[in-house]
Amino acid sequence: MKKTIILGAFASLLMVSCVKDYTCKCTTTGTVNVTENYPLNGKKKDVEAACELLNVSVTGLYETKCAIQ
Repeated sequence: MKKTIILGAFASLLMVSCVKDYTCKCTTTGTVNVTENYPLNGKKKDVEAACELLNVSVTGLYETKCAIQ
C-alpha cells in the first residue's frame, strides 16, 4: 500500500509543468533604437508564443524583434 501511494505521488509530480518567470527582450530598430524588457510568467512554450506576438515590422520605418532571455 505504501509503495502504491509513493508511486502515485511521484507520478503526479512528473505531470506538473513548471511555471517560471521569464523576460521577453524586445529590440526596436529604425529611426530610433530602443530595447525593452517585459516580465512574463508561465510555461516556457506559452511564454515564447506570447513573446513572439510582440514581433512587429513596418517596412521602411521600424522593426521590433523579441526573444526570451
